[in-house]
Amino acid sequence: MTDRYGAAHRLWLRSFHQAAPGAPRLLCLPHAGGSASFYVPVSKALSPAVDVLAAQYPGRQDRLAETPAGSVRELAQGVFRALDEGDGTPLALFGHSMGALVGFELARLLEAAGRPPAVVFLSGRRGPSLHRTETVHEGGDARLIEEVGRLDGTDTALLQDKELLEMILPALRADYRAVETYRRAPGPRLHCPLVVLTGDADPRVTPEEARAWDQETDGPFELHVYPGGHFYLTAQQQAVVDRIEATLRRLGPGGQAAS
Repeated sequence: MTDRYGAAHRLWLRSFHQAAPGAPRLLCLPHAGGSASFYVPVSKALSPAVDVLAAQYPGRQDRLAETPAGSVRELAQGVFRALDEGDGTPLALFGHSMGALVGFELARLLEAAGRPPAVVFLSGRRGPSLHRTETVHEGGDARLIEEVGRLDGTDTALLQDKELLEMILPALRADYRAVETYRRAPGPRLHCPLVVLTGDADPRVTPEEARAWDQETDGPFELHVYPGGHFYLTAQQQAVVDRIEATLRRLGPGGQAAS
């Protein structure tokens, strides 16, 4: 990032590869316990045709010393404040799991500010109208680690590294608390397109629950189901990247069909 960006932008947003002039922008929002670096492969695959940014939440990696956010809306507000309100580059959002909720709340903030995203990709999360009581964050460390391992998105060797676990557990627990206490606040439906992606064997969300996102927009809606579990997007990276590319080519600024 260059010096023309403010401190909040540099704190919250990461860029890994150079984009071509005028490229559309994709802002990626990590899952619970995740960090911006999770999206390095996506950035590499899409650059330079797409300007890929990834959010870095407080409490991890180079923000380890900071207190983790207390809610999904706090995360969305932090990312929102980091975006340059004068930048007219078409912006798409991609959020996986907790990141899908952050992306949804961020899209609401952007639309309320008159800066609607071109499209929002929502991955690995049921629609916010569907409530399920979940209490993983209230349990001990062993339960939290077991849940993370069950979702098969973290190297098991890392989960056995006690020193590393001491560093990541506070942010992981805070993220799970944010997700499990999240409730959709009343408000208008979105107007932007929603593209929902999920794995057919995800233990946290069924395709039918993923389809419930269609209640959240008056714009176009798509649901795409891929083989795999909660982290289907790792094994299906090329298919997901192809979906993103095809959608961004089809949609122009503001989510209108490109001519």
